[in-house]
Amino acid sequence: MEELYHFIDGKRVKGTSGRFADVMNPATGEVRARVPLASVEEMAAAVASAAEAQVAWGATNPQRRARVMMKFGALINEYMDELAELVSREHGKTLPDGRGDVQRGLEVVEVCMGGPSLLKGEFTDDGGPGIDLYSMRQPLGVVAGITPFNFPAMIPLWKMAPALTCGNAMILKPSERCPSTALRLAELLQEAGLPDGVLQIVNGDKEAVDAILDDETIQAVGFVGSTPIAQYIYGRAANNGKRAQCFGGAKNHMIIMPDADLDKAADALVGAGFGAAGERCMAISVAVPVGKETADGLRDRLVPRIEKLKVGPYTANEDVDYGPVITAASKARIEGLIDSGVDQGAELVVDGRGFSLQGYENGFFVGPSYFDNVTPDMEIYKEEIFGPVLSQVRTETYEEALKLTMDNPYGNGTAIFTADGDTARDFAHRVNVGMVGINFPIPVPLSYHTFGGWKKSAFGDLNQYGPDAFRFYTKTKTVTARWFSGIKEGGEFNFKAMD
Repeated sequence: MEELYHFIDGKRVKGTSGRFADVMNPATGEVRARVPLASVEEMAAAVASAAEAQVAWGATNPQRRARVMMKFGALINEYMDELAELVSREHGKTLPDGRGDVQRGLEVVEVCMGGPSLLKGEFTDDGGPGIDLYSMRQPLGVVAGITPFNFPAMIPLWKMAPALTCGNAMILKPSERCPSTALRLAELLQEAGLPDGVLQIVNGDKEAVDAILDDETIQAVGFVGSTPIAQYIYGRAANNGKRAQCFGGAKNHMIIMPDADLDKAADALVGAGFGAAGERCMAISVAVPVGKETADGLRDRLVPRIEKLKVGPYTANEDVDYGPVITAASKARIEGLIDSGVDQGAELVVDGRGFSLQGYENGFFVGPSYFDNVTPDMEIYKEEIFGPVLSQVRTETYEEALKLTMDNPYGNGTAIFTADGDTARDFAHRVNVGMVGINFPIPVPLSYHTFGGWKKSAFGDLNQYGPDAFRFYTKTKTVTARWFSGIKEGGEFNFKAMD
């Protein structure tokens, strides 16, 4: 069994707490490695070392910091296949999906190569007689990232690349279920020229998380995970005077209008609903057709597509559509929610329960499931299932479909499929959701825009990556300067308007 480690001060370090977590192979149900779980003392030591290393890194020319990102990006491209296999081995994603995970993180690194342009301040000369005003963006110091299992490469890169480019040191606590990708990325960053100690990878559970939230040196925390944990981390971080951006759960709706191309809508729903076994915060889990004819036509197209999906291990290479879910507990929860849908009166059109794959009988595989005639009072509608389950909620009008989406407590992503520009524009303007797709099922923006949900899907004022990341990981200092040449003598005792 492989023994994993922390990455502290540029070295692989064994844990000293005596506590470990099993890292599973979700395709076989076997333990493939174990990872140490940090104690409060281990976390404190890593933070202290990061704070020491940050001083010189924060004083480094922004262009030199950007050059580290340039080299880092080149190394990610060089080791793309290795990184994708690490993602797939511990998460269960297909290899193409694993490469996509790494690629979307790499795109944030590419934006950070131009980081100096996003770190510029503002300047006003002659704001008054001999008075200049200017602002500068400075790093916060030591920051932390707490990242989930479902994107082992992408989300750590969303956190570490902007934070480090801004001149901070970072403590990254990846998911203990999928730690190997983040550890390998840290080694590549070191090879790219990042000084030792500026990035510390500390594995852990709630004890490590609470240590991050309570450590006075850590100035900001970024988190992605479930809504209850996001709310907990945001509240505790804010109570301790830290900045926090915490992204939680989702229940993403896709409205299908009567004028939509139903074949394209069905293709989009299958990819967005079942890709990565539904373990995406931007997965479409609710289809909302408008009108009976639309709903019936969509169902007729969805069923054969869903029934043809291939489920299997990543080692089957390109020949599978999605793999297992992350744990046995996840599988049991998903199948329990499917049971509840049947019990509460939804029509289970395609049943993925009891799926078994020859040679992988102990793997955490769940077959694709598709419900029709779901209503908003059912558990399968209210809960974020985080599995390969698509629910269809029928509506009679566009306004009813829009209200359904807007009344949902989550606000991460949504989409509409229509051929009518007025309807699409109205939807984009009115819907109270952070990311909107028009004939596009998973509207995650490219890395030079910002990314984040609304309502119970996000806690905090600033989003991930893009310009908001550079705002989040820096603080603004404003200077008013005057030089005493040609200025009259004597004190001034009141505020005067600038001439």
